[in-house]
Amino acid sequence: QVQLVESGGGLVQAGGSLRLSCAASGRTFGSYTMGWFRQAPGKEREFVATIGWRGSSTAYADSVKGRFTISRDNAKNTVYLQMNSLKPEDTAVYYCAARRTFMISSVAGEYDYWGQGTQVTVSS
Repeated sequence: QVQLVESGGGLVQAGGSLRLSCAASGRTFGSYTMGWFRQAPGKEREFVATIGWRGSSTAYADSVKGRFTISRDNAKNTVYLQMNSLKPEDTAVYYCAARRTFMISSVAGEYDYWGQGTQVTVSS
Protein backbone atom coordinates (compact mmCIF):
# COMPACT_ATOMS: atom_id res chain seq x y z
CA GLN A 1 0.00 0.00 0.00
CA VAL A 2 1.24 3.48 -0.89
CA GLN A 3 -0.13 6.72 0.48
CA LEU A 4 0.43 9.90 -1.49
CA VAL A 5 0.17 13.45 -0.15
CA GLU A 6 0.39 16.43 -2.50
CA SER A 7 1.42 19.93 -1.48
CA GLY A 8 2.50 23.19 -3.07
CA GLY A 9 -0.69 24.29 -4.75
CA GLY A 10 -2.04 27.80 -4.49
CA LEU A 11 -3.02 30.97 -6.30
CA VAL A 12 -0.59 32.47 -8.80
CA GLN A 13 -0.78 35.05 -11.54
CA ALA A 14 -0.46 34.09 -15.18
CA GLY A 15 3.18 33.74 -16.12
CA GLY A 16 4.16 32.71 -12.63
CA SER A 17 5.54 29.46 -11.27
CA LEU A 18 4.67 26.83 -8.70
CA ARG A 19 6.32 23.61 -7.59
CA LEU A 20 4.11 20.76 -6.52
CA SER A 21 5.42 17.99 -4.30
CA CYS A 22 4.04 14.54 -3.69
CA ALA A 23 5.33 12.64 -0.67
CA ALA A 24 4.88 8.88 -0.71
CA SER A 25 4.87 6.42 2.14
CA GLY A 26 6.36 2.96 1.86
CA ARG A 27 9.75 1.41 1.23
CA THR A 28 9.24 0.58 -2.42
CA PHE A 29 8.75 4.09 -3.79
CA GLY A 30 11.77 3.67 -6.04
CA SER A 31 10.08 0.85 -7.96
CA TYR A 32 6.95 2.83 -8.83
CA THR A 33 6.23 4.85 -11.91
CA MET A 34 4.78 8.20 -10.84
CA GLY A 35 2.42 10.53 -12.61
CA TRP A 36 0.68 13.86 -12.31
CA PHE A 37 -2.87 14.37 -13.52
CA ARG A 38 -5.25 17.29 -13.24
CA GLN A 39 -8.97 17.90 -13.27
CA ALA A 40 -10.62 21.22 -13.98
CA PRO A 41 -14.24 21.94 -12.99
CA GLY A 42 -16.64 20.22 -15.34
CA LYS A 43 -13.88 18.37 -17.16
CA GLU A 44 -12.45 14.88 -17.06
CA ARG A 45 -9.19 14.09 -15.33
CA GLU A 46 -6.32 14.52 -17.76
CA PHE A 47 -2.71 13.42 -17.94
CA VAL A 48 0.00 15.99 -17.20
CA ALA A 49 3.32 14.16 -16.79
CA THR A 50 4.86 10.83 -15.84
CA ILE A 51 8.30 9.67 -14.73
CA GLY A 52 9.86 6.23 -14.55
CA TRP A 53 11.41 4.67 -11.48
CA ARG A 54 14.93 5.86 -12.27
CA GLY A 55 13.82 9.30 -13.38
CA SER A 56 15.36 8.88 -16.82
CA SER A 57 12.07 8.26 -18.63
CA THR A 58 9.53 11.06 -18.73
CA ALA A 59 6.53 12.06 -20.82
CA TYR A 60 4.35 15.14 -20.92
CA ALA A 61 1.01 16.24 -22.24
CA ASP A 62 1.40 18.51 -25.25
CA SER A 63 -0.34 21.31 -23.37
CA VAL A 64 2.43 21.49 -20.75
CA LYS A 65 5.48 20.43 -22.71
CA GLY A 66 8.26 22.98 -22.37
CA ARG A 67 6.63 24.62 -19.33
CA PHE A 68 6.35 21.81 -16.77
CA THR A 69 9.09 19.49 -15.51
CA ILE A 70 8.55 16.30 -13.54
CA SER A 71 11.32 14.95 -11.32
CA ARG A 72 11.76 12.59 -8.40
CA ASP A 73 14.01 12.04 -5.42
CA ASN A 74 13.83 8.39 -4.43
CA ALA A 75 15.86 9.02 -1.28
CA LYS A 76 13.10 11.36 -0.11
CA ASN A 77 10.19 9.33 -1.52
CA THR A 78 9.04 12.46 -3.31
CA VAL A 79 8.03 13.40 -6.83
CA TYR A 80 7.87 17.00 -8.00
CA LEU A 81 6.14 18.98 -10.70
CA GLN A 82 7.79 22.31 -11.51
CA MET A 83 5.29 24.49 -13.34
CA ASN A 84 6.50 27.59 -15.14
CA SER A 85 4.79 30.10 -17.41
CA LEU A 86 1.46 29.20 -15.91
CA LYS A 87 -1.72 30.00 -17.81
CA PRO A 88 -5.31 30.38 -16.58
CA GLU A 89 -6.15 27.14 -18.39
CA ASP A 90 -3.76 25.32 -16.04
CA THR A 91 -6.23 25.94 -13.22
CA ALA A 92 -7.26 22.57 -11.81
CA VAL A 93 -6.90 20.16 -8.95
CA TYR A 94 -3.60 18.36 -9.46
CA TYR A 95 -3.30 14.72 -8.44
CA CYS A 96 -0.25 12.58 -7.86
CA ALA A 97 -0.49 8.91 -8.79
CA ALA A 98 1.67 5.79 -8.47
CA ARG A 99 1.86 2.75 -10.73
CA ARG A 100 3.31 -0.60 -9.68
CA THR A 101 5.34 -1.17 -12.81
CA PHE A 102 8.46 0.22 -14.43
CA MET A 103 6.64 1.44 -17.55
CA ILE A 104 5.56 5.05 -17.76
CA SER A 105 1.95 5.67 -18.71
CA SER A 106 -0.37 8.55 -19.54
CA VAL A 107 -3.51 6.52 -18.80
CA ALA A 108 -5.16 7.30 -15.48
CA GLY A 109 -6.76 3.86 -15.25
CA GLU A 110 -3.33 2.22 -15.20
CA TYR A 111 -2.34 3.87 -11.91
CA ASP A 112 -2.90 2.03 -8.65
CA TYR A 113 -2.69 4.73 -5.99
CA TRP A 114 -3.85 8.33 -5.89
CA GLY A 115 -3.41 11.32 -3.63
CA GLN A 116 -6.19 13.65 -2.54
CA GLY A 117 -5.12 16.46 -4.84
CA THR A 118 -3.94 20.05 -4.47
CA GLN A 119 -5.65 23.08 -5.97
CA VAL A 120 -3.80 25.25 -8.45
CA THR A 121 -5.47 28.49 -9.51
CA VAL A 122 -3.94 30.77 -12.12
CA SER A 123 -5.41 34.24 -12.40
CA SER A 124 -5.30 36.28 -15.59
